[in-house]
Amino acid sequence: MMMRLFYVGLLICLATLVTAFIAKNDKPTLYIIGDSTVKNGRGDGSNGQWGWGSFLHLHMDTAKINVRNKALGGTSSRTFYNDPKLWQPVLDSIRAGDFVIMQFGHNDASPIVDTLRARGSIRGNGDEFNEVDNPLLKQREIVYSYGFYLRRFVKNIQDKGAYAIICSPIPRNAWEGNKVRRSDYSTWAEEAAKQSGAFFIPLQDMIIAAYEERGKNFVNDRFFEAKDNTHTTREGAGLNASLVARFLAGNPESGLRRFCTTGIR
Repeated sequence: MMMRLFYVGLLICLATLVTAFIAKNDKPTLYIIGDSTVKNGRGDGSNGQWGWGSFLHLHMDTAKINVRNKALGGTSSRTFYNDPKLWQPVLDSIRAGDFVIMQFGHNDASPIVDTLRARGSIRGNGDEFNEVDNPLLKQREIVYSYGFYLRRFVKNIQDKGAYAIICSPIPRNAWEGNKVRRSDYSTWAEEAAKQSGAFFIPLQDMIIAAYEERGKNFVNDRFFEAKDNTHTTREGAGLNASLVARFLAGNPESGLRRFCTTGIR
């Protein structure tokens, strides 16, 4: 009798654990991909620089959604998509109902062919391509436009039954008088989002508005280090993450509003 009660209790405990495990892993996942402005280094701020993807989870109800920052410094839309160790593992993990936020652009402006990175993409959002000899891969490669790679990401995501979100790249700390310099990559990112049916976050515009409201001196002192006009400090990255969250919370069509804990308007 005692042994039977023991086994019954054991089965109940196992059933409870299995149920809890299934419930935990049944949550959707929000994946974040991008470059060092999204995740800098190991994402721990060891060099004093942070990407906004390291703080987005603070604005989400992680009891209801997993947040996974898979961004990697030094990547462009081209290299992140083509490197079999980067995009493919994320794509393999995506399930129907998941979300993917992407933000590339800074490194897409690099040379298309060089012996250092070979990471640039064709400027724009067209369907043109160049066939080049990639000195790093030591093989021929067809290189497409920035917007083309974004649309490829979106197609892959949508084919898995998940939701794609494109962010325009964050602005650099570059001023012309009291105005922050804008990048064409924001326009191309928005065009790619419209063409592919992805949700678009005008992150560049939102950050520029926040910078110009605070002024150049404040931004220089608080959001960037003196020697770097691209990578944000912890405070700067925190601001950017909060702006992303506010936009998601304020736009139900993003699909993420119900998971946001701050910034609901």
